[in-house]
Amino acid sequence: MTRFIACVALVVLVGVSGGASQPQDQVFRGTSDAVRVFVTVTDGEGRLVTTLKQSDFEIRDEGKPQPITLFDNTPQPIKLIVMLDVSGSMFGNLQLLRAASQQLFARLRPDDGVRVGTFGHEVEISETFTRDPGELRKALPEAIAEDAPTPLWRAVDDAVKAFGEDAERPVILVFSDGKDSGPTNFRERYVSQAEAIEHARTEGVMVYAIGLRSRNMRPSMPGLGPAGLQAMLTADLPDPGLARVAEDTGGGYTEIRFGQDLGAAFAQVADELHAQYLLGFAPPKKDGKEHEISVRLAQKGMKPRARKSYIAPRS
Repeated sequence: MTRFIACVALVVLVGVSGGASQPQDQVFRGTSDAVRVFVTVTDGEGRLVTTLKQSDFEIRDEGKPQPITLFDNTPQPIKLIVMLDVSGSMFGNLQLLRAASQQLFARLRPDDGVRVGTFGHEVEISETFTRDPGELRKALPEAIAEDAPTPLWRAVDDAVKAFGEDAERPVILVFSDGKDSGPTNFRERYVSQAEAIEHARTEGVMVYAIGLRSRNMRPSMPGLGPAGLQAMLTADLPDPGLARVAEDTGGGYTEIRFGQDLGAAFAQVADELHAQYLLGFAPPKKDGKEHEISVRLAQKGMKPRARKSYIAPRS
């Protein structure tokens, strides 16, 4: 009887693997309290690697290897909030922004859900997650004010809050061509880069970021000394914190120059999200504290990218 059950389980497993859209070796699901870790793997050329087995991975909690109780490399549904920079430096790029966003929407799967947000004079996020192309197009910005600031970190923080407590796989894609402007009046809530990153990490939100180098249409004279020259040279660069928040939360960062294909960068994020591995392990301590984790690969020449910490449940 035991052998019969084992054979049936094997047949079911092979059937699941054969129906996947990507090459798949194994689907193994553990207990519901497993710590879920989504992992992107790239080779030495930066290409996605989607054919690894569970045995190719190792997860460490506070430096100690943990048994993997959950493994799946089929595309997983995502809840995505797209935050678009509509500050004054993006004036004149409205059609570019709308077209690039629609390339992202075209790559969504039927079980994905998206909300669209903008940040400029205000931080606004559409009310519900949807897959409907028409609803998503309606949520895209229709105008950009020339004098609008860049409340970058407040926008990221608001997006983290917008997921609530029920999103199983929350992801933010933030696009910006400038540096955080901070509050413009006393009524606005100030959020630092460190606060936004910490909030995303503790809530388990993965952040992807795309930085656009501005056209620098109004070149300014450098200030005095090396600091002034450095400020001039970096004036058209996106906020360096974008790369930091992506690294700390397991997402990805892409920086493009004006004139490069923004739509392709947006579409690449969707493709990568659907090519990630889902790993899980039982938390060794249910102490309610933050634990550092790392993912390692048995094969050399490949790079895993995943979140670096989680908050353990409390007994």
